[in-house]
Amino acid sequence: MAAEAATVGVPVAGGTMARPRHVAIIMDGNGRWATERGWPRLVGHRRGAERVKELVRAAPDLGVNWLTLYAFSTENWKRSTEEVLGLMGIFARYIRREADAMAAEGVRLRFIGGRARLDDKLQSLMAGIEARTAGNTRLNLTVAINYGGRDELARAAARLAARITSGEITQPTEADLADCLDTAGHPDPDLVIRTSGETRTSNFLPFQAAYSEYEFTPVLWPDFSPAHLAEILERTSQRQRRFGAA
Repeated sequence: MAAEAATVGVPVAGGTMARPRHVAIIMDGNGRWATERGWPRLVGHRRGAERVKELVRAAPDLGVNWLTLYAFSTENWKRSTEEVLGLMGIFARYIRREADAMAAEGVRLRFIGGRARLDDKLQSLMAGIEARTAGNTRLNLTVAINYGGRDELARAAARLAARITSGEITQPTEADLADCLDTAGHPDPDLVIRTSGETRTSNFLPFQAAYSEYEFTPVLWPDFSPAHLAEILERTSQRQRRFGAA
């Protein structure tokens, strides 16, 4: 929520931006990376998953306490059945293989997005690792699966309407809507990065990122290293943020 953003380093209006502590990333370019090398697209997605592991381990040492990753959008169901099933398998393997490491390294993993369309086994894995890592605090890792910002807002509006109908809320506010989002309780991102050279936000966190800084890099996700992240963090920390004050 906007009120929580100050807890992760967003300065008052007119100041230099503090080093971003909540970074959200649109991980783009896996398929293109593989295609350029003459390999199946799923090879790129598997390499991208390896990159996620590297960034998750590096983030706390770079001052990042919250990391939100866009893994699969509501629009990605339009891809081939082979690719979609392959991606779901990669998600499941990542959860199984990284569960022990995340628990040991203090990573709290949560998921946002609509879960009903996901396979029951994957949903079970997601719920299991969320419960197992719930007490961790070194890094808050949020992965967006079957996520779309408009879909999230529609679901949040329905939740808010139910609370109004029940009498729980009489005069709804922006904060009330934020409390109905998938990210309720999460601080807003200070910085949103998109890899692969595309300059679209692709329906990612439209409410939460209203005042985020943006960085678009031509680097494809499988090539995006902790060094790239460190460079962007340093560069963006020099920006002036006014929040409409001047």
